[in-house]
Amino acid sequence: MLNIVTLGDPILKKHSTLVTSINEDVERFLNEMFDTMYMGKGIGLAAVQVGKLDRIFVTHVPRDMPRVFINPEIVETSLDEEIYEEGCLSIPGINADVIRPYAIKVQAWNERGKPFTMDAEGLLARVIQHELDHLNGILFIDKLDDKKRNRLLKNYERKAKAG
Repeated sequence: MLNIVTLGDPILKKHSTLVTSINEDVERFLNEMFDTMYMGKGIGLAAVQVGKLDRIFVTHVPRDMPRVFINPEIVETSLDEEIYEEGCLSIPGINADVIRPYAIKVQAWNERGKPFTMDAEGLLARVIQHELDHLNGILFIDKLDDKKRNRLLKNYERKAKAG
């Protein structure tokens, strides 16, 4: 299992770089990412969350199959938005309502290096957006207003000191 990087580590604010080839190392890393996500009871995990600045994330939302996204890019978003409570394996114990587009179209490579385009809506669309934000150095708390973010950060720091 890989170690999950938590809030405060500067790597979480960095932009990830494009993956130029998919080889045995990438395949092994993807398997480790899935294992780590499942152990953490998550439904998405970005490479940066385990300390690697590659444009990779994995998802497995309820009632969907496990998915791999390499070099993902959102090419379309719906005008309809939805509020939903998000959490993050890199900010354990903190959840907040975040507004995001309800549906998206995303392009990426799969684990075999084949390009694909897919439409996603609801929870899968949200997870894809959340994980793609990680690849751009954005955390879900960055999408909150200052007052709410500061309150959550104080709660997080208090829990971290007590833990």
